[in-house]
Formats: sequence, structure tokens, C-alpha cells
Amino acid sequence: MRPLITFVVGFIFAIGLALSGMTQPHVVRGFLDIFGSWNYSLMGVMGGAIALHSIAFYLIRKRATPLLDAQFHLPTKKDIDLRLLAGAAIFGLGWGWAGICPGPSFVAAVSGDTNILWFIASMLGGMGVFKFLEAKKVL
Repeated sequence: MRPLITFVVGFIFAIGLALSGMTQPHVVRGFLDIFGSWNYSLMGVMGGAIALHSIAFYLIRKRATPLLDAQFHLPTKKDIDLRLLAGAAIFGLGWGWAGICPGPSFVAAVSGDTNILWFIASMLGGMGVFKFLEAKKVL
């Protein structure tokens, strides 16, 4: 039952990403271009997502356990360090440059757009390099 629920929730999320324009790099770049021809439409998408998540998180935290697991898996690390800042900067630069972030890129992959496919390949390659360097204790 868990894989089915996971699939359904992921599918609904994918539809939401596609309908909101989050899978279209020109829409995302327009949102990030606050000093040019700013497209503020994604602000509503993000605001709605934050509001819904805030309410859901509040209600879910009142439960003893999640619905599909034995315990909650919340982050324990709370400090802001160079690794976090560097990762956030790299993510932000990639989002601004490519106009898409990881989740929406997989939804957009079905379009067959070679730029999206190159983005995914590059992202997966970067993740592989990170895992390699982390295993070698370089990072």
C-alpha cells in the first residue's frame, strides 16, 4: 500500500508543478528577474505551498507517528556552516541559470526537451562527484 500512496502523492505533486509553471524555465527565470520584466506568478505558488505546508506540518506534528512509518525523520543539525551556505549558493545559482530545480526537472523530462535532459544528467553527475568526494573525506 505504501508504494501506491507514494506514487499517487508524487503524481499529484507532478501535476501541481506542471500546472503552476514550475517546469518551464522561462517562467522561473521571469520570477527571478526582479529588476527586469518580473513575473510574480510563482510567488502565489510558493506562498500557497508554504501556507499549506505550515498548516499540515502543525497538524502532523501532533501525531505520535507518521501514517506510513514508525517514526518521524526530522533533521537534527541546526547550525549554519560553510557546507550549508555553499550548497545553498550552488543550488541557487543552478536554479537561476537553468531556470529549473531538481523536482520540476524530472516532471519536465517527459517533454523530451534536450536542455532539461542535459540539466538532469549534469545534476546527477554533480551528485555523483559530491558522493565520491565526500567518501574520500575531501568534503
